Amino acid sequence: MIVIEAKLKGKASQYAKLDEAIRTAQFVRNSCLRYWEDRQGVTRNDLQKLCSKLAKNPESPWVKKLNSQARQSSADRAWQSISRFYTNCKQKVSGNKGYPKYKKFSRSVEYKKTGWRLSPDRKEIEFTDGFKAGKFELWTSRDWVFYSEPKIQRVRVVKRADGYYCQFLIQWERKESHEFQGNVVGIDLGLKEFYTDSNGNTVENPRYLRLSEARLRRLQRRVSKRYVKGKKQSKRYHKARKALARQHLKVSRQRKDKAIKDALALVRSNDLIVFEDLKINNLVKNHRLAKSISDASWYQFVQWLQYFVKIYRTICIAVPPYHTTVNCSGCGHPVQKTLSTRTHQCPKCGLVLDRDWNAARNILAKGLQVLAGYLNSTGGHLGTEVKSLNARGENGLWLSDRDIGHLSRLVELRTDNFVGNPPL
Repeated sequence: MIVIEAKLKGKASQYAKLDEAIRTAQFVRNSCLRYWEDRQGVTRNDLQKLCSKLAKNPESPWVKKLNSQARQSSADRAWQSISRFYTNCKQKVSGNKGYPKYKKFSRSVEYKKTGWRLSPDRKEIEFTDGFKAGKFELWTSRDWVFYSEPKIQRVRVVKRADGYYCQFLIQWERKESHEFQGNVVGIDLGLKEFYTDSNGNTVENPRYLRLSEARLRRLQRRVSKRYVKGKKQSKRYHKARKALARQHLKVSRQRKDKAIKDALALVRSNDLIVFEDLKINNLVKNHRLAKSISDASWYQFVQWLQYFVKIYRTICIAVPPYHTTVNCSGCGHPVQKTLSTRTHQCPKCGLVLDRDWNAARNILAKGLQVLAGYLNSTGGHLGTEVKSLNARGENGLWLSDRDIGHLSRLVELRTDNFVGNPPL
């Protein structure tokens, strides 16, 4: 599946109709959630039936204006949150189980195969449900004329701070060619540098939120000064609020662009990538570092890394982060460090390295050991496709038999010569 996004250009009256559709989808989702709370043994099929009842209810005539499949999509969203809660309870997930919550400010409505119509040149879209939002121009840099309309599985309208967008979910298998070169790398995610690899190369941490904090504070003060408690807010207040939201949106887009470019460059230049399986939710509980960790966007980077690994048919391995910073990558001797200590100095073998470089080498060593054990257990005969490894047991996408043969010989060389530790 791929997603193509285009901006919707229309009139203010048309945007108001889209807002009505979004609020109606929110009403259907919240009604389904309330129906589930009031009854026992409710299934997904029961929520689908509830959608037609809501459309026929004289107390909510606006529901009928929303396309029937869009109502079903809202019910599916409610069921997804319910099933996720059930799964967390069955698996006895520690902490918050994710109990479904009512939505107050929804920003999207999703259509399936009906309720919309594309123009022949794919430059306009018309929404044909009861709200009659009309035709919108599609502004996008993507050339997607060659995607057939039956391949479009979903059409989602999303409201953001700078306008309305239309997302097309297209059934398409994306594959890119990748020539095996035998490059393996381990990366250590950090705050001083975004990541340091096992070869000593670093990628800077841009700190987009920190750079925008002065402007964000100024915009936030402007919003606070124009807010009047207990009264209807003025146009100047809403103008300031939207300016603040656009600045936050800019920061989030900068992070996403950075994560995509770094992940893509890493996958294109390596055949095996090893990284730490960090629990970001636990790390941000440290209130001294929470803002810096969130600003670095480690989680988003890892998600895009795993996505590009599947497309380019390479391997990534997530290893536990335990002792990767403490242990010496040359001899394995533990060397305790505080967070302010930036240099690794081993008293046993005399190795002196940057602490992040030392950790990246340990991470690569762990990944090579995991992969070598997996290849030995299967005898190296893995068929036409090989599942990559992940510390959480998740599967990715992979290499051919010929590439696995090259990689297995490389793993043997690295592990035999350096006792599980990569060389400098």
